[in-house]
Amino acid sequence: MKIINDSQKTYNTVIILDYGSQYSKLIARRVRECNVYSEIINPDADKSELDHINIKGIILSGGPSDINNSSSPKIPDWLYDFKVPILGICYGLQAIIYNDDGKVSSDLNSEYGKAEINLISNKDPLFQNCDDNFNVWMSHGDSVSVIPEHYELLASTDSCKYAAVKFKNIYGIQFHPEVVHTQNGKQIISNFVNVICKIKPEWTSYNFINSSIDKISNQVGDNKVLCAISGGVDSSVTAALLNKAINENLICLFVNNGLLRKNEADEVVNKFKEANIKVEYVDATEIFVSNLNKVIDPEQKRKIIGNTFISVFESFTKKFDNIKFLAQGTLYPDVIESATNDSPNAAKIKTHHNVGGLPKDMNFELIEPLRNHFKDEVRLIGKELGLPDFLINRQPFPGPGLAIRIIGEITFEKLEILRNADWILMDEIKNNDLYEQLWQNFAVLLDVQSVGVMGDHRTYEYTIAIRAVKSEDAMTADWARIPYNVLDKISSRITNEVQGVNRVVYDITSKPPSTIEWE
Repeated sequence: MKIINDSQKTYNTVIILDYGSQYSKLIARRVRECNVYSEIINPDADKSELDHINIKGIILSGGPSDINNSSSPKIPDWLYDFKVPILGICYGLQAIIYNDDGKVSSDLNSEYGKAEINLISNKDPLFQNCDDNFNVWMSHGDSVSVIPEHYELLASTDSCKYAAVKFKNIYGIQFHPEVVHTQNGKQIISNFVNVICKIKPEWTSYNFINSSIDKISNQVGDNKVLCAISGGVDSSVTAALLNKAINENLICLFVNNGLLRKNEADEVVNKFKEANIKVEYVDATEIFVSNLNKVIDPEQKRKIIGNTFISVFESFTKKFDNIKFLAQGTLYPDVIESATNDSPNAAKIKTHHNVGGLPKDMNFELIEPLRNHFKDEVRLIGKELGLPDFLINRQPFPGPGLAIRIIGEITFEKLEILRNADWILMDEIKNNDLYEQLWQNFAVLLDVQSVGVMGDHRTYEYTIAIRAVKSEDAMTADWARIPYNVLDKISSRITNEVQGVNRVVYDITSKPPSTIEWE
């Protein structure tokens, strides 16, 4: 299976070497907020694997390892070959110092949380436009005890003498500028990226669109591209991008898999027509639900749905000539969570049906122009492309649909119960002007029945769980504090209007430790 995505060689890039920090993705986001492209790389990667990247700066992330341990990850042999500025953060600083015969000790004071940093001088480009003293976020047990003679001290805290050091264009800081708790953190990253690395802020939605249009049109040629659309922002932006690039050679297909929300199929098809994007419609409800019969395991559900989609696509394309490509709205978080070859250090959390759930022997080449983007970046691209707010601002909806919001076996009865409960939830969220404040809100049908009482009669019916979260990019999320009166109205309506439900509960777990979706 060949995957085609936007070429990073086009962009001046800062790569982030991921040493296992919980903040690595946040570093990548902060660099992108400077309108500079960033990509997360495994420190064990061979130099030849970086040929597709126009590297102009390197950041080494933090990590949980002890640099003095022989088995801990060290800096790669090729680190200095690119002759670009380098910034080591926390463990990244320690790895640089260790490699240059300095010393890192574990018998010094540990620091976790807020600390005040004191700059020796704010004239260094890294601390340009920063205060002389400001709060930073520390999270380390080990720290640098001796720096090499040729290194210069830039900043200290009461407990950490070498909070910031440099040698020529190599910088190291013990604190985390990428987190919001560090004052001047964004300024420090901007100083490194834009001032020290001298990268112009050119990675914009406008530039991305233009370069992608050229690349896609050149690769597709006279062949046709099948684009699977769901109505979500990812597939919608993908379709709009391809529509500009290849127009008549684009075939958009909306497959009703029977796992959609109430009225969703009609709404999505109509909105695409309004956006002047032609859509073919296939109702494959019976096939999908039949294939999911008695399947309980969520990973198996995902793989079955992925395989069934491809089967439907291949059957559909038989009436067309020259369909060589399949376009998908795969995003960077999908790739990271599925722990594909793009993120070999990531622990497998769940397989996304459009990443790890596709059959390897399918008869399409994949086009995934958004594969290296976060959700909020995709929304900006969608606005630049002129898509309507209905498509751009829609909350995320998983490719497997309601199949992974029904815990346990999928049946037509359960689908109908969940559809109605979810519709009521969404109706009340919108009625109370909460929709655009939330990253995602949805109902889950639990595989649990409990005793209730309705009209003096005993009931034994299903439980609906409500999930609502706030997030920037779905990598982390906090549960939403929905007002009690709104939750009360939601619960009352669901138990009164949805036959088969007698209990509603609210999920108050953040990510981590939970994922946003239940399965």
